[in-house]
Amino acid sequence: MAHSQRMSVVSSLLLIIALCFSLSEAKDILIGGKSDAWKVPSSEADSLNKWAESSRFRIDDSLVWKYDGQKDSVLEVSKEDYLSCNVSNPIAEYKNGNTKVKLERAGPYYFISGAEGHCVKGQKMIVTVLSPRHRRFTGIAPAPSPAEIDGPAVPPTSAAASLRFKDSLVVVFSGVLFWGLF
Repeated sequence: MAHSQRMSVVSSLLLIIALCFSLSEAKDILIGGKSDAWKVPSSEADSLNKWAESSRFRIDDSLVWKYDGQKDSVLEVSKEDYLSCNVSNPIAEYKNGNTKVKLERAGPYYFISGAEGHCVKGQKMIVTVLSPRHRRFTGIAPAPSPAEIDGPAVPPTSAAASLRFKDSLVVVFSGVLFWGLF
């Protein structure tokens, strides 16, 4: 009976540890959280930048857009082209209606609509990708706003900010596993 309980504890702990590691894997993120979000916003509150500011983006995550490829497109542009809604010199252009862009570096990414007049009406978005030292569970603060992108980095206020969630769980569950075997 004791052997059976130990095996159950070991199996449960291995499952929990595997789950913790899967929580830190790259994710596919649907723009705006819904399939019809890539459009001219009806108000400033409906802006995709509001959504992006409250989201966390990591290196290797992918952004996914769903839209009518016959009527619209997604352009990745420079900061200057984002600010001026210049569609003539994109870094990348996507027109298929089901666009997926992998975020391969930390820092800001600028996206605008390629449809005539849509960008000046607010169909644009800045996504800020966190540096590799950030983890998915290091805190509850939202991503920086686009206005904060060019500002200096602010150091953490305590050493506790560097404690990683999954590392803590591995230590705790390893201890439980060790004591559960005896």
